[in-house]
Amino acid sequence: MVPTLGAPSLAAALASVRRQGATVHIVVVYQGAAPVPEAAATFADQVLSFPRPLGFAAAVNAGLAAVEAPLLLLLNDDAELLPGWLPVLLDALAADARLAAVQGVDLASHDGAVSGCGLAWNRWWQAVQLGAGGRAPAGGTREVFGVSAAAALFRRASLAAAALPGGAFEGALETYYEDVELAARLRRAGSRAALVPAARALHAGGGSADALGGRRLRLVYANRWLALARLLGGAFAAQAPRALLRDVADTARQPARMGAVIGGWARAVRLLPRFARRGAPLVSRGELRRLAAERFAV
Repeated sequence: MVPTLGAPSLAAALASVRRQGATVHIVVVYQGAAPVPEAAATFADQVLSFPRPLGFAAAVNAGLAAVEAPLLLLLNDDAELLPGWLPVLLDALAADARLAAVQGVDLASHDGAVSGCGLAWNRWWQAVQLGAGGRAPAGGTREVFGVSAAAALFRRASLAAAALPGGAFEGALETYYEDVELAARLRRAGSRAALVPAARALHAGGGSADALGGRRLRLVYANRWLALARLLGGAFAAQAPRALLRDVADTARQPARMGAVIGGWARAVRLLPRFARRGAPLVSRGELRRLAAERFAV
């Protein structure tokens, strides 16, 4: 499944799926008033078309509602799968029934710079791409807090077990932190996520930033608070000062971000009743510490 607004990179993304050598049913979720991109007609088995952007999360939910398949390969329209990506991840899922989601190493370029190796929370309650900017890890399958929706493989049954009333992904988040929030619910349901270093994909990123323009940072700062509120439950208030300190530090270092940070706070306050909850964290503090970003090493 590839949600898209019609990016020029769409053809390369879809072609990379076709080259994986496995039987796949490609669904393109196109959102836009212009005609459906030629790449979708060329490579896709099914095209869902909407006249305006839905947001990444809602687009994926719409696609999931339209198909019945045991596995979901989710790919950004600015990412490409390198040869062997899908067979390696299929083997990983087959080898461990606890795994709900797997990803490979996302590379920022062909020269080997890493874009991400999975998702984790850091000590400042920011969700980060593990290993970004470093070298690609080697070795076998490694557990991570969650997988990036840029290029990942999910079990549909696991998504269904952790789903919200509106679908597997939280539509209110639109774009950014939607995969982090899902990762917490998957863990709450008893599933796990893993990095498989032998699988590689290219994902330079920035496609959604270009499409969202000035909204991008507002969504990032808002959605972080919303995903954190749902994750921590009754412990949210006690941890909020640390997260707030990070936002303040960001604006001190980059004053131009102040408008985005304040706009993000306003959005978070407006949507917080949907995400705030009482009770224990979805994932225990011990588990969060075990999988913290600071513990990831190549």
